[in-house]
Amino acid sequence: MGGAVPGAAFALAAVAAALIEPPQGFVVGAAVVAVAVLPVAWFEPRRLRLVDDVPLPETRDRRGREVGLAVLTLLAMWWIDLLMVLFTVVGPVLLILTPAVQPNVMPAVGVAVSVAGVLLLPVAAYTVTAWAGARGAMARAVLVPQGPELNEVLRSRARLVDAFEMERRRIERDLHDGAQQRLVSLSMALGLARLDLPEDSTTGRLIGQAHDEAKQALAELRELIRGVHSQVLTDRGLAAAVRDVAGRSPVPVDVDVELLGRLPTAVEVTAYYVVSEALTNLARHARATRGAVTGRTERGTLVVEVRDDGVGGADPAQGTGLTGLADRLAVVDGRLSVSSPAGGPTLVRVEIPCA
Repeated sequence: MGGAVPGAAFALAAVAAALIEPPQGFVVGAAVVAVAVLPVAWFEPRRLRLVDDVPLPETRDRRGREVGLAVLTLLAMWWIDLLMVLFTVVGPVLLILTPAVQPNVMPAVGVAVSVAGVLLLPVAAYTVTAWAGARGAMARAVLVPQGPELNEVLRSRARLVDAFEMERRRIERDLHDGAQQRLVSLSMALGLARLDLPEDSTTGRLIGQAHDEAKQALAELRELIRGVHSQVLTDRGLAAAVRDVAGRSPVPVDVDVELLGRLPTAVEVTAYYVVSEALTNLARHARATRGAVTGRTERGTLVVEVRDDGVGGADPAQGTGLTGLADRLAVVDGRLSVSSPAGGPTLVRVEIPCA
């Protein structure tokens, strides 16, 4: 049905060329097509949203690309849409309606043809879906620059993520080797002083209170260090790091992550970031009683799923962190899928190429 707008424009141009004496007919037909370019250029990017919800980047030549897609649609693509509709919609419907459309056909033959039409419906649905995906990919290829400009943007984004990760590790190291060690020394000194003072004295009570505060500050600092960068991830890999972050979750989380060896650093860091954010959302927003994390490597791709039995309704537009996860995954060519109907459950699925 998406070819209706450009198809109607092309059909009108053809009618004008046929009814008007040449060469005026061809001029009028070409004028109709030219006038239809701008509406089709407006229509095509919006139709793309039906099969591809990834926003189109704003580029300097965006309008020119939309016009080029409109011209391509008017001259070639709309009639392929029309053929797909004829073969996948009109064809099965006519087969199903054979007994009514052709009453002279033998009843047994008519019933058999109708059954065949019904059996063709799943094939037709698959064909339409496949063509919609291919059509969307072709439209995106025309609308999104694939040259040096886009490659440089992708490389720049990857460099920023790498620099950010290096800065996180530096902060974690400085906190671990600096502030944490000083707090440990302070806590030990206060503990020793607490032992030498009577507990019922004013000084003893103050020292005891200071000792307790120092231990609490040390515990909070250690939690902060884990949030900045997981040393378990660096030392023991993704599976151990996921078990560590799941063990610290206020909601019970079952972990089933089985990986053969270590994965590339960028893959492990990104996957750990996604799991940590998903578990944070689970604890803060989902109102779940239990969660689960699974991880496998399938044909060179890391697949991680985070589930919960919460209320669902996760929406990237509501600021639950899903948009940030998708952006982080895009740097490593990963994909994010979210299923979160109202009432739950919620499933967050991540796919990251390991090559």
